[in-house]
Amino acid sequence: MSTIFTKILSGEVPCHRIAEDERYFAFLDIRPVRPGHTLVIPKQEVDYLFDMEDEPLGGIMIFSKRIARALKQVVPCAKVGVMVAGLEVRHAHVHLIPFHAISDLSFANARAEEPATLAALADKIRTAME
Repeated sequence: MSTIFTKILSGEVPCHRIAEDERYFAFLDIRPVRPGHTLVIPKQEVDYLFDMEDEPLGGIMIFSKRIARALKQVVPCAKVGVMVAGLEVRHAHVHLIPFHAISDLSFANARAEEPATLAALADKIRTAME
């Protein structure tokens, strides 16, 4: 199953990378629900998050934790929410979304963002992770 996320992993489709290791990859959503909206994916193609084996499923949350902490430093917010929907792309993924109120977490809020804005934000988040 070749998804847009597989194409991002292969470099076929550009993205604003936040973090990567041998098993997971994180990048900014180009249609963020809120500034800093980050997608975290396993490099292994799995359609549904809860079809992942236990160890990689736990690993994606541990990988996400470091990113969430950096997001909270860079993007003004009360907390960083974690959402899993899985319908829009058939490749398991976690949404990390900085928010102030529950209403901030609605996908109805998604808006395209300028590439330069995303690039600058990605730089700040990566710096906060160092």
